[in-house]
Amino acid sequence: MLKIIKNGIYQHYKKLPYQVLGVAQHSETLEYMVYYQALYGERGFWVRPLSVFTENVIVDGIKQPRFMYLHSTA
Repeated sequence: MLKIIKNGIYQHYKKLPYQVLGVAQHSETLEYMVYYQALYGERGFWVRPLSVFTENVIVDGIKQPRFMYLHSTA
């Protein structure tokens, strides 16, 4: 089952803000990718596999989301 995520503002586990703009499929592998933008610095655009975007990481012994949803942009 596909894990769908909401567009909106997320916080990376390193405390940096990002805006998720959408989910797309890779044209050759059909892997789902998250398209997002940094909300700091040069405000670059990025893609990351959905499976990686939504996975948990362990930081200082604590399991937490790699990206945590904060709110919508509407």
